Amino acid sequence: MEFHMKDEGVRINLDYGELDISGDEAYGFRPFQLMVASIAGCSASVFRKILKKQRTEIADMTIMANVERNPDEANRIERIDLHYVIKGYHLDDEKLYKNLAIARKNCSMVRSVEESITIEETLETIELSR
Repeated sequence: MEFHMKDEGVRINLDYGELDISGDEAYGFRPFQLMVASIAGCSASVFRKILKKQRTEIADMTIMANVERNPDEANRIERIDLHYVIKGYHLDDEKLYKNLAIARKNCSMVRSVEESITIEETLETIELSR
């Protein structure tokens, strides 16, 4: 990966597109936002793959992230709570939590920070009828 300096941060060109990173939201994504997005995105994509393999019918999945930062330690991220809202058919909460635990073990981003950031995952299901 190659990053290029710009007036208010850095830029990287990736296959999908250009990404601007800056401590000031007016000039790009803030680093902590990218960290949280990486963790939530990885967790959700691994979880979704597991659900698809098991033929769990989901119509929609939303992940809400709540972040706690410590202003006394360079505003470091100390905790991320990921709350999954899953809409689907014939959902089994126990099975979903087991699958979420499997996803956690297979998410490289969660595994990379698990010793330094507390990550808590919760589920909420909304049963849809046909």
